[in-house]
Amino acid sequence: MSIKIAKTAGFCYGVKRAVDKVYETVESGDKKIATLGPIIHNSQVVEDLEKRGVKAYESVSEIPQDTAVVIRTHGVKKSVIDELSGREYIDLTCPFVAKIHKIVKEHHENGYQIVIVGDENHPEVIGINGWCDDSAIITYDENFEISSDYEKIPICVVAQTTINKNVFVQIVQNIKNTCKTVVVFDTICSATKDRQEEAYALSAESDIMFVIGGRESSNTKKLYGIACEQCSETYFIETFEDIPQSIYLKNKKIGITAGASTPARTIEEVFTTMDEKIKNEESFAELFERYESKTLNNGDIVDATVVEIRNTEVIVDLGGFKYNGQLAVDQLSDDPYLKASDIVKEGDVIKVYVVGVNDAEGKVVLSRKKLIAMESWNKMKEAYENKEVLDAKIIKVVRGGVIALSNDSQVFIPARQASLRYVQDLETLLNTNVKIRLIELDERRKRVVGSVRVLLEEEKKATEDKFWADAEVGKEYTGTVKSLTSFGAFVDIGGVDGLVHISELSWDKIKHPSEVVKEGDVLKVYIKDINEETKKISLGYKKAEDNPWVIAKSKINVGDVIKCKIVRMMPFGAFAEIMPSVDGLIHISQIADKRIGKPEDVLTIGEEVEAKVVEIDWETNKISLSIRALIAPPAEEEPKEEAAPEEPVAPVEENVPVDIEKFIADEAAEAEEAETEE
Repeated sequence: MSIKIAKTAGFCYGVKRAVDKVYETVESGDKKIATLGPIIHNSQVVEDLEKRGVKAYESVSEIPQDTAVVIRTHGVKKSVIDELSGREYIDLTCPFVAKIHKIVKEHHENGYQIVIVGDENHPEVIGINGWCDDSAIITYDENFEISSDYEKIPICVVAQTTINKNVFVQIVQNIKNTCKTVVVFDTICSATKDRQEEAYALSAESDIMFVIGGRESSNTKKLYGIACEQCSETYFIETFEDIPQSIYLKNKKIGITAGASTPARTIEEVFTTMDEKIKNEESFAELFERYESKTLNNGDIVDATVVEIRNTEVIVDLGGFKYNGQLAVDQLSDDPYLKASDIVKEGDVIKVYVVGVNDAEGKVVLSRKKLIAMESWNKMKEAYENKEVLDAKIIKVVRGGVIALSNDSQVFIPARQASLRYVQDLETLLNTNVKIRLIELDERRKRVVGSVRVLLEEEKKATEDKFWADAEVGKEYTGTVKSLTSFGAFVDIGGVDGLVHISELSWDKIKHPSEVVKEGDVLKVYIKDINEETKKISLGYKKAEDNPWVIAKSKINVGDVIKCKIVRMMPFGAFAEIMPSVDGLIHISQIADKRIGKPEDVLTIGEEVEAKVVEIDWETNKISLSIRALIAPPAEEEPKEEAAPEEPVAPVEENVPVDIEKFIADEAAEAEEAETEE
C-alpha cells in the first residue's frame, strides 16, 4: 500500500504568478479589480476571490470604469487590448502564451497562414486567433489533413500550451505532407509536457489514480485522459470531498496528479483524506479478522435486496449478514447519464460483488458493475467470435476516439471507426445510440475495440447492390441533392449518387446549378443513362410538359397577332421573344414596308413590337413573324408625268428563306464562345 504524488502536480509558473498577483493586489487594498473571465479554471480559487470582492466578467464593457481589469493567464485577443486603451488594466498573460501572440502576429503580417493546434473553444486559443484577425485554421484532430489549396502558401504552426505533444507532432507531419513551406513553433509549455509524461508513467504503475483539478480545466482533462489509458480505476475530482466513500484503498498503489490550476492545499487535503482512510481500513481489517460470527469476504458474490435509494448510493440488505451494504451510484453502471433510480427500484433483488468490508464503521462496500463486467466479458467474447451486431451508447470522448457502453462493457471506438465519414468534433457523438461490431479483443487486458463504420459500409454496399439490381433507364426516383458543381448537381437516389447535368436542370439557359437547386433539396428524377463499367449514372430532371415550346404550341397559331420583344439582331433579321425561351424570327424583309439596310435601322434591342405569326414549324421549333404584314398599304397616288428612265433597281426580297440550320449552328457557336469567355 502506498500513495505517490506527481512532482509536477499543481500550479505551473504562469498560474502561480497570476494568482499570487491577484491576491497581493486584493490584500494591499490599493485598487478595485475584476478579472476578464475566471482567473484560472478552478472553482475554489474563483469562489474565494469573489468573497474578497474580485468578480469575474465575460466582457470589458461589463466591468465598471473605476475598476482595474485583470487579464488572466490565457491571454486575450488584440481587439480586447485595443478596447482597454485608456483604461487601467493588469496583464497577467502567461509569458509562454504572450510569446505565441508575438509569433502569430509577425507571421500573419508576413503572409503566413496560421494553424493553431488546440481546442477552438479554449480561451487561450480564442485569444491567440485574435492576433491574426481570427483567420487561423484551428484543429486538435490527429487525423487532420490540410486542404491542397494551401500547398503553395507558407504555413506557420503553433500549439496551445497545454495540449498533448504526440497529437501536435502528428498534425504537424500531416501538414508537411501537403504543404511545401511550413514553419513550426513547438509552443507547448515545458511544464505541461513534464506533467503529462509523469502522469503517464505514474498511472501505469498505480492500481488507483486520482486526477485533481477544475472540471473546466483543459490541461486537467488531458491528464485524466492519459491516466485512464494506463489505469482502469481513475477518478477525476475537484476536492477531497469528491473521493468516493465506497472506494477501497487497502493494499493498493495510489497515484495522485493535478492540473496546472490546482492549488497545493487542495492536493494536500486529498492526500490527507486518503492517508487517514487507508489507516482506518487497516485497523478495521484487524477487527474484522477477530469477528467470529458469519462474515463476508472480498470477492464474494451475494444476493442483495434494495432498501433505500439515495443521490450518491444505494443501500441494500444482504440478508443474514451483520450489516447493510453500500452500493455507490458509479458502481451500478458505466453509463454516467443514468441515475440510481433509473437502474434499480426499492425491493429489487440483485447480485453484487463484495469489494470491501469495514466492521468498525459497519460498512460493506459493494459493486454491481464489477460483477456485470465479469458476466458481460463472456458475452463480448461470444459477440466477437460470432461477429454479432451490438447496440451501444457513446458515453465518453477520449484521445483518438470514443468510449461506448454495450452489454454493460466499455468498448473503444477509434475516431476513424466512429462514422462513415470523418467527424471533426467527436463531442457531437456523446450520448448517441449506435450499432457496432467488435473488430479487436484483448483477452489479457480485457479490452475490446468496436466499429460503427464497418456496419455502415456493409449497409451502404447492400443498398448499392440492391440499387444496381433494379436500376434501368427511365426509372424514376425521389432523391436528395448532395452537392453542386459548375457542371451539374449530384443527387442521392438511394445510396447511390447520380449526376443531373446543368443542361437537364432547366429549359432556360443557366450559368450555375445553384440558380435552380441547393444542397438538401428533394427532387423527382429519372435515369437517362447508366454506365455499368464506371458505375456512373446520368439523371434527367426536366419535364416534357414544362418545355416552353410545348406550352407555346397550345397558345400560338398562324395568323395570330402577338406582342413580342426584340432580343437579338442578325444581318438577315431580328429575333423577338414571344414568351420565355421561345423566340421568333422577323426576316429583314418583314420588318418594314420599305427596303432597309439592316434591322438596326428600324428596331432596337429591348423594344416591344406587334407582329403577325406567318409560319410555324413545330418539328424544328421555328416561328416566322412579320411586322410588315400589319402595316397598311399606302394610298394610291395620281399618275405623274413619265420621267426619264432610271437605272433598274433590284426588287425587294420578300419572305426570303433563311438557312435556319446554319443560323442554329452559329447561335450555338456564339453561346459556347460566350461561356468560354465567362
